[in-house]
Amino acid sequence: MPAGMSLFAVNAIIVLGADDGSRILAKYYTAPHHAPRSHSTASESPYPDVKSQKSFEKGLFEKTAKQTGDIILYDNRIVLYKNESDVMMYVVGSVDENEVLLYNVILALRDSLHLLFKQSVDKRTIIENYDLVSLAIDEIVDDGIILETDPTIIVQRVSKAPSQDTNLGRIDLSEQGVNNLAQLGKDRLTAWLRQGL
Repeated sequence: MPAGMSLFAVNAIIVLGADDGSRILAKYYTAPHHAPRSHSTASESPYPDVKSQKSFEKGLFEKTAKQTGDIILYDNRIVLYKNESDVMMYVVGSVDENEVLLYNVILALRDSLHLLFKQSVDKRTIIENYDLVSLAIDEIVDDGIILETDPTIIVQRVSKAPSQDTNLGRIDLSEQGVNNLAQLGKDRLTAWLRQGL
């Protein structure tokens, strides 16, 4: 494996307000093998605390606020970004990372949010649907590892459950009802596994 290549491709996903650079959402990732083992200081993490993270975000916003591109090198990191309405979305990776892979992550985030909200992606919508945005990011990246970049799959996993209330009176919670439910699940799993083979 070439030096610098790792499954842990993403260092951070950040969403800032495009007008003032204020933090809306930020997730920083440290690979488990870089996590401190014996003491609580995160010496391996380049942004171990909120103060250093906000300093990084402020500088990043100042550098990208007036630019029209999609990629920059900032603080020895590759940063891909997209401007949507009144928000800036960033994906941060190490300087050795594959830019195309990181670009797919930023596109997956942007397109997933467009599909989820069926309207413009703006600061107010993101704040009102913070849970969905956070879940979408978690479906795309987990601990810095890119899991999914297909927006339709991400939206299917994140979408809200139907708003209709379930009639709890119709659920059979007796021992026989639970056994019937378990058997039904077992039968469906068996059928699903047979279809896959």
